[in-house]
Amino acid sequence: MGKRIISRRRGAGTGRYRSPSHRHHGAIYHPPPDVVGEGRVVGIVPAPGRTAPVAEIAGPNGRPVRILAPAGIGTGDTVSFQSGKVDRGSILPLRDIPDGTLVSNLEVKPFDGGRLVRAAGTSALVVAHTGSDVTVQLPSGIFKTLLATCRAEVGAVGGGGRAERPIIKAGKKVWATRSLARAPFKVRGVAMNPVNHPFGGGAHQHVGRPSTVSSGTWPGAKVGRFSRSRSRIARLKRKQRRGGD
Repeated sequence: MGKRIISRRRGAGTGRYRSPSHRHHGAIYHPPPDVVGEGRVVGIVPAPGRTAPVAEIAGPNGRPVRILAPAGIGTGDTVSFQSGKVDRGSILPLRDIPDGTLVSNLEVKPFDGGRLVRAAGTSALVVAHTGSDVTVQLPSGIFKTLLATCRAEVGAVGGGGRAERPIIKAGKKVWATRSLARAPFKVRGVAMNPVNHPFGGGAHQHVGRPSTVSSGTWPGAKVGRFSRSRSRIARLKRKQRRGGD
């Protein structure tokens, strides 16, 4: 009997593949909409459980607020909430952010706290305002249209050079990725034993079977390149139509 492949085991969320809770400071989202005014940055808090640092801010009502620290922010700087100056760290509706501004931590729906562009060093670009909608370009290059009432944080997310830090030893990478609940290394399926992966085994490293799988394949065997049967049927129909012309 074969074993589950490593990606399926990680997806189960057991303790071995879960980020330790003591490495997190809790959820970091935009403050509620009733927090209006200016706040002052009192410190930059390290967050080992995420890629980006966290900025601790003394909010306008005296309540501490934590946001993803944008690149270039420092202790003593002021940030605006809901309205005010368009400066790094300010959390404003997209309608108040001019075109050509770099933003991060975008809300998909108004007041959901921020869902997009949250990784270290990433940023989106405000492209155009059209009535009640705003078009932004995501880091992937895709243009996305959001409501003008959705909030965003001005500036790119801090910690952009984190991926360039050299890791001298393999053990350092293991502990660094464990905090992020990521796999430190990826082993090829053809390098495994047959019990561990459908592509494993053989006299030499080769797939040994068709590497395309259909969308209806059972999860234990759904490895390789996905090829939907509906696409193949559509191609066959197009060929038949062209042949009949």
